[in-house]
Amino acid sequence: MIPAPVPAERRSLATSALALLPGLLLCAAVTGLALAGEVLELRLFGRAWLDAVVLAILIGAVVRTLWTPPAAVQPGVAFSARTLLEIAVVLLGASISAATVIAIGPGLLLGVIAVVAVAVAAAYGLGRLLRLPPRMAMLVACGNGICGNSAIVAVAPVIDAEPEEVTAAIAFTAVLGVAVVLLLPLVAVALEMSQLPYGVVAGLTVYAVPQVLAATMPVGALATQTGTLIKLVRVLMLGPVVLALSLFVAARAGRGGPGGVMGRLRGVPLGRLVPWFIVGFLLMMAARSFGLIPAAVLPPMAQTATALTVVSMAALGLSTDARAVARSGPRIAVAVTLSLLVLLGLALALVSMLSVG
Repeated sequence: MIPAPVPAERRSLATSALALLPGLLLCAAVTGLALAGEVLELRLFGRAWLDAVVLAILIGAVVRTLWTPPAAVQPGVAFSARTLLEIAVVLLGASISAATVIAIGPGLLLGVIAVVAVAVAAAYGLGRLLRLPPRMAMLVACGNGICGNSAIVAVAPVIDAEPEEVTAAIAFTAVLGVAVVLLLPLVAVALEMSQLPYGVVAGLTVYAVPQVLAATMPVGALATQTGTLIKLVRVLMLGPVVLALSLFVAARAGRGGPGGVMGRLRGVPLGRLVPWFIVGFLLMMAARSFGLIPAAVLPPMAQTATALTVVSMAALGLSTDARAVARSGPRIAVAVTLSLLVLLGLALALVSMLSVG
């Protein structure tokens, strides 16, 4: 009996999957090295000074510098750098609920929103003054003002950032993030801050939730609880900011049409106007808020999001020309540092204005 022919669509799908395999395996190998490096740091020093996300970028960039990967790995690397990253952003939405926002109170909530908005705008302005390209300046601004690596990787596909720009922004933000964790408790001592206001300042300035824990636990439980809550609300700003950037990019792409923003947006594909992963992020957040996601599923989802992010960062590192990063390094370092100082000043001003603590 002659076997039935395989449908063309199925053959095409299988061919596409096979084309991705070499790049996926390479990214997985770099990811494994990054995770092993983080475990080694924990055993040697008791904490991971460079987490797996940053290590994946660095290892990938070193591999790319020392060895030019063949063309066969490019499809899988590109898929990992974009699609897997977008899936990770969607899963991130499950970590936030409306109850988190309500618990913070209206005054402080509005203050956090204002600080994020002003910090992003100020950091972008500083970046442009330092002659950073617009996309790089926006990556630095969002990473500084919202949530570090997560914001950078979420914003990157919306503004079509290059791998070198993403890598440089994450690398410098990560290094400064470690410095903030170490130095912020000293600021609290110098300013004689109590736990509540210190928690607010830490939540507004530290980049990642684990770093908030590291910066606040030495001060006290109240500081840790407050800092974590403020940080989660700050992360929540990622959705509106990325949506606003999507609208802005779409408006610029449609420039030259009928007057007004809606006229410029007419004809722009919906996926360009509102990226699918931002819609997914908001739907996941809504599902969490209405209790549609079982509590037992949340930790595996968070772990999956982290794993996919590390794989994506490995892909970005493998796509990065280290020489391009080095050329723009000093200006990015200055922009990130000044942006962080602005953010710290805004946080201290908010605490003073609201008389927190």
